Amino acid sequence: MRNFTTLYDPIYIPKTRLSPLDRFLLKLIADERNLPFAHLTLRISLTLVPIGVLLFMPFVTGWVWWALVGVYHYLNNVVFKGPFGLMTHCVSHRPLFKKQYGWLNHYLPWVLGPFFGQTPETYMAHHIGMHHAENNLHEDRSSTLHYQRDSLRDFLRYLANFLFLGMVQMTDYLNRKKRRNLMRRAIVGEVSFFVLCAVLCLVRWQAAVAVFIVPFVIMRIVQMVGNWTQHAFLDADDLGNPFKNSITCINTKYNRKCWNDGYHASHHFRPAMHWTEHPVFFQKNLHRYAENRAVVLEDMDYLAVFACLMRKRYDKLARHFVNVQNVFGTEEEVISLLKERTRRIGQPVEA
Repeated sequence: MRNFTTLYDPIYIPKTRLSPLDRFLLKLIADERNLPFAHLTLRISLTLVPIGVLLFMPFVTGWVWWALVGVYHYLNNVVFKGPFGLMTHCVSHRPLFKKQYGWLNHYLPWVLGPFFGQTPETYMAHHIGMHHAENNLHEDRSSTLHYQRDSLRDFLRYLANFLFLGMVQMTDYLNRKKRRNLMRRAIVGEVSFFVLCAVLCLVRWQAAVAVFIVPFVIMRIVQMVGNWTQHAFLDADDLGNPFKNSITCINTKYNRKCWNDGYHASHHFRPAMHWTEHPVFFQKNLHRYAENRAVVLEDMDYLAVFACLMRKRYDKLARHFVNVQNVFGTEEEVISLLKERTRRIGQPVEA
């Protein structure tokens, strides 16, 4: 168990010198704090995308093709997947480009997204149209409520449901809630992605699998691991309270790489909060975290938390648990709280 001292997670620090490229990009983007997003978009466009295109070229064969596949997946899954996925998350809440350049906001979901296995428009429809609207409660079809959240078997059931029924369940939800514009956009994006894959299989099926289909499977698994972990610890008596249904991970490399994504409680408390504001909010609202006995972990990312849950290593979670304002007396109290908050709650809503 740890006492809170200080934060090392990124906050906004204005640049003292701007390059010509920075000045050009600032004319396009809506918030200068998102300048790193514009740089990331350019890096992906100039590295990952050309390699993906090369893999479809008939003159690229043999060991050169396989070497490019290796480079492509290293860039895709190790270097860019986390930052890109969480950039997509941030700009779903706060569009990247100014209104007069609004058409550029389609570039991430429709051009870059498919290279990471993100079907166009479905992330927006799921995350904004359903997940935040329902706050991981009973009608959220990706809710973790109805599963034992330290059980590998339950996680595999949760993952299988999302992979095979998630799209149907989400569109049914959006239709019932009369959010039909989001529903139509999601359907068009999903169908377009698979039509693209089918057509490209006729060009070079090995490249279609490597460039689009494998990243698609990986992305959906990663998304569900993330959502499962972010909402692993729930207070059955106060399910809608973001400080009791979402975790917070502080002082981790993951926050520096992925735009403070560890601050999930404050994100659900105020979804449009800018990513650079979360550490400041945390420090100003320590009393909220203490009053709600919030799960705050230091120097652990979501993957490490997930691994601890699957192995039932509550002792390790307790060692990284931040005892905000000394609410807890012993690590045994922390372990008891964590175990209580991973229990299955209620039954799922029928499709």
